[in-house]
Amino acid sequence: LNPIRTIIIGAGSRGNTYASYSKSHPDEMQVIAVAEPHSERRCSFAKEYNLNAEQCFSSWENAFKQASLADVAIIATQDQMHVAPALAAIKIGYHVLLEKPMATTKKDCQILFTAAKKSDKLFGLCHVLRYTSHYQKMKEIIDSGLIGEVITIEHLEPVNYWHMAHSYVRGNWRRLEESSPMILAKSCHDLDLIRWFADSPCKNISSFGSLIHFKENNAPEGSSHHCISDCAVEKECPYSALKLYMNMNLTDWPVSVITNDLSKKGREKALWEGPYGRCVYKSDNNVVDHQVVSMEFQNKVTASFTMSAFTDGHRRTRIMGTMGEIIGNFETMTLSNFRNQKKDVVWEKCEMDEMNHGGGDFRLMKQFLKAVIENEPTLFISSIEASLD
Repeated sequence: LNPIRTIIIGAGSRGNTYASYSKSHPDEMQVIAVAEPHSERRCSFAKEYNLNAEQCFSSWENAFKQASLADVAIIATQDQMHVAPALAAIKIGYHVLLEKPMATTKKDCQILFTAAKKSDKLFGLCHVLRYTSHYQKMKEIIDSGLIGEVITIEHLEPVNYWHMAHSYVRGNWRRLEESSPMILAKSCHDLDLIRWFADSPCKNISSFGSLIHFKENNAPEGSSHHCISDCAVEKECPYSALKLYMNMNLTDWPVSVITNDLSKKGREKALWEGPYGRCVYKSDNNVVDHQVVSMEFQNKVTASFTMSAFTDGHRRTRIMGTMGEIIGNFETMTLSNFRNQKKDVVWEKCEMDEMNHGGGDFRLMKQFLKAVIENEPTLFISSIEASLD
């Protein structure tokens, strides 16, 4: 079989991650075009994937003016820019893989759903956590009946203090008006997991959260507007841009996001001129830094979800059933069996789980491409129906 020809719409961090699957699996996927408005990013992507000028476009509109260039369109634009290119891709006749979240409003989600259902092509969402071995094992245990009937789910998304500073205080998702609510931008993964585990539509929901810490009134005395500008408290500040971006041994994400020039001079220039050098207390961010959600599902399962910036480490999940309990933290997973009073480690992290999103990014790509090749939507569990629910 020939590799699936793929066009990437948006050559940022996520677009590059999905495109990189083609390097590890050239027999399954071939990147044949890219649409990216940022010229340096577009040129860098073209060089990485050996694309000529005719295969590179400054906008998705230009890319989609032509007849279908590929088999699959991967839409990895910013949150508020998902709907238009996805609709255009559907109209042309592409199989579509859309980065989460599907859209930022209920109306737009419904518009995409209607368009996708009229198409005879696949439409999938990048809810990559479903494809991690950790959460697939958890789902397997739930479905086996080993812990009996699921009663309660607890889930924590520890955003991590440095990730909060990078993406949601200084970065592209810092402002509600330009992106989406943080609970959607960061945690639609987690809400999708909870719905998957509960295996029932949500009946009732309540949520509370706010921006408390990353505001100017909390700026320490002696802090400057930029960490690089003789800040008196930089060395003791956990959110220092110098600590995060000026370690010259680090070249991957998140450092790779701030500039294409990763030399010391290039990084310093980015911290002076771009948003990533700003003091976290003097940025223009307005998304929450903590939020909780309580849910009741139609089958009476209850769930609680916490998202917090003030954390370190991996997601933590507890599934409480009538006959047992599962506790997982992306390092290990334990199963307490009430029937025999035994507690066993049933999953431990392996080398594959060290990759992006616990290996979920590449496992999702493999499964989506398989579903395209076999023209079988049921092979891809992160469907548009699941996302809309």
